[in-house]
Amino acid sequence: MPLSSRQTHLLDLIEGPADLCGLSRPSLHALAEEMRQALLEQVEATGGHLAANLGVVELTLALHRVFDTPEDRLIWDVGHQTYLHKMLTGRRQWMAHLRQRGGPAGFTRRAESPFDPFGAGHSSTSISAALGMTLAAERQGSTRRTVAIIGDGAMTAGQAFEALNHAGDRQANLLVILNDNEMSISPNVGALNQHFTRLRSNPLIEHLRHSGQSALAHAGPLGELLGSTRASLRDGMHHLMGTSSLFEELGFRYYGPIDGHDLDALLDTLGNLREQTGPRLLHVVTRKGRGFEQAERDPVRFHGVAQRGISQVVAPEKQPTTPPAGDPTWTEATTDTLLRHALADERIVVITPAMVEGSGLKPFQERLPERLYDVGIAEQHAVTLAGGLACEGMRPVVAIYSTFLQRAWDQVIHDIALQELPVTFLVDRAGLVGPDGPTHAGSFDLSLGMSIPNLQLAVPADRHDLDAAMRAAIDHDGPVMIRYPRDRCPEDLGGQPLGDGPRAPRLLREASNPGGSALVIGVGSIAAPLVAVCDALNATLVDLRWAKPLPMEALGALAATHAAVVTVEEGSRIGGVGAEILLRLGESGLMCPALRIGIEDRFIEHGSRAECLADTGLDSRSLTDNIAAFVDKVTKK
Repeated sequence: MPLSSRQTHLLDLIEGPADLCGLSRPSLHALAEEMRQALLEQVEATGGHLAANLGVVELTLALHRVFDTPEDRLIWDVGHQTYLHKMLTGRRQWMAHLRQRGGPAGFTRRAESPFDPFGAGHSSTSISAALGMTLAAERQGSTRRTVAIIGDGAMTAGQAFEALNHAGDRQANLLVILNDNEMSISPNVGALNQHFTRLRSNPLIEHLRHSGQSALAHAGPLGELLGSTRASLRDGMHHLMGTSSLFEELGFRYYGPIDGHDLDALLDTLGNLREQTGPRLLHVVTRKGRGFEQAERDPVRFHGVAQRGISQVVAPEKQPTTPPAGDPTWTEATTDTLLRHALADERIVVITPAMVEGSGLKPFQERLPERLYDVGIAEQHAVTLAGGLACEGMRPVVAIYSTFLQRAWDQVIHDIALQELPVTFLVDRAGLVGPDGPTHAGSFDLSLGMSIPNLQLAVPADRHDLDAAMRAAIDHDGPVMIRYPRDRCPEDLGGQPLGDGPRAPRLLREASNPGGSALVIGVGSIAAPLVAVCDALNATLVDLRWAKPLPMEALGALAATHAAVVTVEEGSRIGGVGAEILLRLGESGLMCPALRIGIEDRFIEHGSRAECLADTGLDSRSLTDNIAAFVDKVTKK
């Protein structure tokens, strides 16, 4: 499908799902093509998730045609495949501002629309939420239906199986749709993916499916009786031949797999499954990137697309012949540093929860494939797996986004820190992430990490710090967390160490008149923009380098000679590094005027990274103005 403006006569008529009811089958097929074209134009204009949305065009249309939304609840897992859902539910014009300040979020969000009954952003929550809504409907005597739409990649997370287990036990009136495209962001891995492959390809299952699926699709009021009878016969054959579906063992009636791009089959099958009761699962096979050739060939590359990113692929001659100059990203710099250390130390192995590309680990995987473990979307397992490796003399490194590490803090505490195991956590996307919004912001890792015994926290400000922190972490006989943002990584900010060893803080700028100025303590990457701020204010700037253990002797000596102390961190102010520094200074008897700058006690709305930083006073202009005003107030007293 070429990227060119086309008429959307049918889509222009759709103000809500109710408008779908008057369309004929041929018109619905035409509408699906218009939706796919509109999606391409939308993502080209704003950027966002492309391949996953292309894969669910027919499924989205069929769900809204068959079910009475928003009375019937559609719960989308993760939510990055819901752009078409938003287009069909009254938000099409608003989508011109997708993932921008004031526009719709890139995921489902309750505050945005009644058609989003549950907010998403992280994977594997849909079945739990849908089951809760189903049980509430039972208690309330309501006949509304609940459907959970979950991808095969999200099925690798333990929470999905906890929910399936509970729903099967309760025999809850819940429909789960498994969208099987063999992908999360990267290709799926593991025994579960192999099970899905067997279900898709086993000739016996295909025969059993086709022997009754068409009848089920057209059975009308007899659908439930036919479905349950056929299911019993099929289940007996499955057990006899050793081909039983895992979901049937969990108490679900299993249907499929069916072609997720066959709109007629979807409409007929969903129409009859709507009238059934009890736990049932429809296995739908789709293709990520469907309808856009480049995305079908390379769904990983087209998982997320930058603004104007599609046309650059369609017309590659317009792309620059050389990469833009500048510093590497923190992700790139971290992988390069990790690979150098791993080549020199055979104990180092890397674990990632389905984020080989996201965490920039492709170069590591290509060079040392046998030393990288992609465990799928299973953050808790990733952390405890690292603990087991560490027990046997390895030096495991867990590469994970800050927002996804939130799922595994119990394992960090109980399985790693409590046992003082030498595990290194490379915590990417720390701080504010811009368009992905609060579901993906890494606002809490510092506050959580500061409170955990035995866990050391490195907060590098440049590549020089990063290399030293990596070496210290690998050598340390205990857990270390190294956190860094979604931003560019400067090579070396210079400065002088305030002590010996890799954990000593650095003096980056020194005030000519300390008694009339501030000591500014930069926590991690925020130190780079603070250089210009402190130059303008004639303030002293310290690059902390390590947040735990804190270098209180060096900080206390400097604080005693300055009019005020200012801490700046791209993390929560509550329980953060600044709070701990000022508490420790006060306990030592140094009661100096102090200002803590960090992420406020609220979720920061999606927008550009610059807008998000400005929201919480972490942009250069706000830092300059606020520090200057504070010092002026202090020195005039």
